Amino acid sequence: MTLYIARRSTARLLGTGLLWLTTTMAGATSAVVAPTNPPLYAVNSIAVDSLLLAAPQLPDLKPYSAEAVYAKIKPKPAGTVVVRGMLKENALAEFTGGDERLREWVKRQGETPQAIFIDGGYVTPADLARSLPEKYFRETAPGVYLARLPIVVSQRATLHIGKQTKDFRLSSERGAFLINDGKLFITDSRLTAWRETGNQQDWFKTKGEFRPFLNAWGGTETYIVNSHIASLGYSGTKSYGVSISQYSPGIAPTMGRGHPTGWLIDSVFDDMWYGFYCYEADDVVLKGNTYKNNIVYGIDPHDRSRRLIIAGNTVYGTQKKHGIIISRDVNDSWIFNNRSFDNNLSGLVLDRLSINNVVADNELYRNKSDGITLYESGNNLLWANKSFENARHGIRVRNSMNVRLYENLAVANGLLGIYGHTKDLNNVGRNLKQDPYSADMSLTVVGGRLIANRTGDISVVAPRSVKLYRLEILLPNQPSGIGMFGALSSHKNQIIDLLVRQKKAVEILPVDQLAQSGQ
Repeated sequence: MTLYIARRSTARLLGTGLLWLTTTMAGATSAVVAPTNPPLYAVNSIAVDSLLLAAPQLPDLKPYSAEAVYAKIKPKPAGTVVVRGMLKENALAEFTGGDERLREWVKRQGETPQAIFIDGGYVTPADLARSLPEKYFRETAPGVYLARLPIVVSQRATLHIGKQTKDFRLSSERGAFLINDGKLFITDSRLTAWRETGNQQDWFKTKGEFRPFLNAWGGTETYIVNSHIASLGYSGTKSYGVSISQYSPGIAPTMGRGHPTGWLIDSVFDDMWYGFYCYEADDVVLKGNTYKNNIVYGIDPHDRSRRLIIAGNTVYGTQKKHGIIISRDVNDSWIFNNRSFDNNLSGLVLDRLSINNVVADNELYRNKSDGITLYESGNNLLWANKSFENARHGIRVRNSMNVRLYENLAVANGLLGIYGHTKDLNNVGRNLKQDPYSADMSLTVVGGRLIANRTGDISVVAPRSVKLYRLEILLPNQPSGIGMFGALSSHKNQIIDLLVRQKKAVEILPVDQLAQSGQ
């Protein structure tokens, strides 16, 4: 049986575009943008077997433990500590290039900019205190250290900030920061941006104001375990808080080093500009951490990072944007068993051509935008996530093909349970050379429940295809019953009949696409 449906009578002309208005029981309205020439759609029943999918195999987290990190620490040979100029050092080129950035260190140090370099082996904070003048680095109380210059862990060197260190403080006034160009271990300790004036943690105040940061470069290993990282980062490039990043393009070819990596386990990241950032990093593990009250993002893996594991983290209170976001070709990764709530925008975002990722068993709630948002990121699987009480949509998918939503739960969200749509982004300021996209979208929704979402249950606008099977819709908020909009709106009763009474799988296709396929 084939049913033909068109998006028509419920639309109303407003300005130059068609807006589809859905009215809640409380009388509030929300608008869903539709194309001005909506296509006809055909509804078919399809073979159930074509939609069956086993639960995804998630990575085993047991290897990523504190004990495994401790086993990686090699205390011999001992390293050396020297102070030398910051200029003409590859590990610092990002922070000294151009007059403005160099001027920052001149102003803060009051002399030709210098840094502390750890070379050739293993060093602890106690070793630094023994090796350096107190004006550069000192122990201010038992186990409490204050760095008043930038510190660079050189290639083939290791810095270990361990449990003997109660707090490793980086002076904001003096422009201190920490660069890993070798191996860095922070275990059972604390790393804090410190304001010497006032003798206190350097809490965030202003976007462009310098605060100390930690950055690890290409080929490095960074391990943070059972530790508290506080108040790092500001808006300067690669100065975001805790960053694991390939060298800048101008430096990377000369360095001949692979992608950086690291494990961040069972730690707290608080009042950071970004709780975590990475760029062209591989096999990074973020496990069991708490990201709270960070400024722009909680967790933000970026450009061309691969095979990441983001699991068991709690992310909340992000002040400006999203709790968790992966953006621009962050592929082949696993995001599972996380909680992301009370963030200023979405709980979890996949953005800008991030593909082949598994998003499973996450809880996203009370966020001020969507629970889960996918922008221009196809070929992703969302499995058994719970999205509830978010201000906008439970799950939103834009311009993304072959997105599979299996066994997800969307409850009491402010707008729709599931919202899929296309959008022309040519005039919204995106760099399409770097971020090519196609305004196409297709969804497969199997299993799961949509319950009491305020303006409707599911809307899919201008899709290439929609497949539905075993989807439960309970306690609809619409006076007319189940709220299906977009390509699902007309003859929704027949679609529901196929799904519920006949227990069949349903496919919705544009008529012209159906004709081309010969069906």
